[in-house]
Amino acid sequence: MSSAVLLDEYVRDVPDFPKPGIVFKDITPLLTAPDALREAVARMAEPFADAGVTKIAAAEARGFLFGVAMAIDLGVGFVPVRKPGKLPAAVHEMTYELEYGTDTLQIHQDAFAESDRVLLVDDLLATGGTMKACIDLVEQTGATVAGCSFLIELEFLNGRRLLGDTTAAAVLRYE
Repeated sequence: MSSAVLLDEYVRDVPDFPKPGIVFKDITPLLTAPDALREAVARMAEPFADAGVTKIAAAEARGFLFGVAMAIDLGVGFVPVRKPGKLPAAVHEMTYELEYGTDTLQIHQDAFAESDRVLLVDDLLATGGTMKACIDLVEQTGATVAGCSFLIELEFLNGRRLLGDTTAAAVLRYE
């Protein structure tokens, strides 16, 4: 990993998006810069290099961007966690609370073997609801969650509290 790539320089703040009072962390500049993207993927994978990970799972859509690249980096398979109606075979489903309502995620019932150690990946840890739903889905299959990896953590939203004892790592943290 190169310390010359300062990843926070590739994350821009967009005020009042998606609504007034929110400062959105836009990763688009990072995604368009090959060296920064490569560095981000390496730094997200590194804490779990010796964790015995056998599969990576990520929720759509931005989680896919990093999850697939990390799966290639770690030499493991990738499993998509999708919104309802997007997966063609039998699914496990988890509905979870959002700030204003609920959302639902699904995973194929046969996505993992009980022996799998799954690394969950997303671009951002905010309130933790999406990642908690992903943890619950993996556990429904009988597999083990090896940890959670994020590019960005918004520490002031205290999303780690929902992750319980699950090991979690974030490359960039904002207080």
